[in-house]
Amino acid sequence: MSRAVAIAGVGYTPFTRRSGRSVLDQATEACAAAIDDAGIARHDVDGAASFMVLDDSVVSIAVGTALALPELRFALDVQLGGQAPCVLLQHAAAAVAEGHAEAVVVYRALNGRSGVRVGGGQFPGPGAAYRYPIGYGAYMMYVAMWAQRFLYETGQSSKDLAEVALAQRWYAQRNERAVLREPLDLDTYLAAPIVVDPYRMYDCTIEVDGSCAVLVTTLERARDMRHPPAVVASAAYRSAPRAGLDIGDHQLVDDFTRNYTHRLRDELFGRAGVTVGDVDFAEIYDCFTSTVLMGLEGLGFCGRGEAGAFVRSGATALDGELPVNTHGGLLAEGYLHGMNTLTEAVLQVQGRGGARQAPRHEVGVVTSGALVDGSAMVLTADR
Repeated sequence: MSRAVAIAGVGYTPFTRRSGRSVLDQATEACAAAIDDAGIARHDVDGAASFMVLDDSVVSIAVGTALALPELRFALDVQLGGQAPCVLLQHAAAAVAEGHAEAVVVYRALNGRSGVRVGGGQFPGPGAAYRYPIGYGAYMMYVAMWAQRFLYETGQSSKDLAEVALAQRWYAQRNERAVLREPLDLDTYLAAPIVVDPYRMYDCTIEVDGSCAVLVTTLERARDMRHPPAVVASAAYRSAPRAGLDIGDHQLVDDFTRNYTHRLRDELFGRAGVTVGDVDFAEIYDCFTSTVLMGLEGLGFCGRGEAGAFVRSGATALDGELPVNTHGGLLAEGYLHGMNTLTEAVLQVQGRGGARQAPRHEVGVVTSGALVDGSAMVLTADR
């Protein structure tokens, strides 16, 4: 890319269970906050990008109008879920790098609790006529099938899933935005009912209403803005072969024990010029606890079947070798389909994590997606 790119600002609305507001209103607020956070004038913003699932959001040009932007030179809307944040940011960064835009807001907005809920949505596909009559219809069921096979093949168990939920709740207690901030211990976790085997209640993300956004611009411009830039060092997307025909990808995909992270790892770190050992912290997509374990192993932070023990050892704690999901994750902060996983990574690189700030934060990795396809990004300090 001809121009280096950075993220200069982030913005949020409150995360609630009933916003009482339109999705457009929340998207506009988050984008305006990201622009203001960067310290850039609105008339200098010329791009917008977002994503949606089951028509649960609002298109980017509408947000551009609500923000009273003079014009858009770049607009992008994709029909994706949790796979989207990093790959969407990758496209926005490419547009800025090649001069097709100077500053782009990338956002996610939805009434995910009081409006269109992914957990209750209808997913079309060749298998729908067979899935729904037998009660195999909720998204968590599809991911649970992957989790069951992953745990079995790697010799791990539900207690390894518990380690993720407990570790992330510690962070959530120190995050003012988190919806779930109550302490969580192993006895409480194990006492919760099974929702879909192997998941208990605390293994599942918490649906919310809300929005968050980032402001993407050139590194040169970001250096003159309000906060230290979070440099986009690399990004990558991968999908396994024979995917995408049906929700859960159970028809033709032949390995449910690894997700996309092991496929993109080498390119992701290679393009950034770093190794796994150089990474200071990680924000790993966690619609369910199992995806964190798969991500830790897939990215190479630990060996096959070792992720649960890795978390149990304290390695992902704030004083550990690799702080992970420092906002409490989607499990506790709220389910913005991973966009808030990306915004948290930006805050960490900028040194704005407050009580949950990772002590080393020059190199961070963030992932987007749970199963067969997804994206990831390396963000670094301006070195």
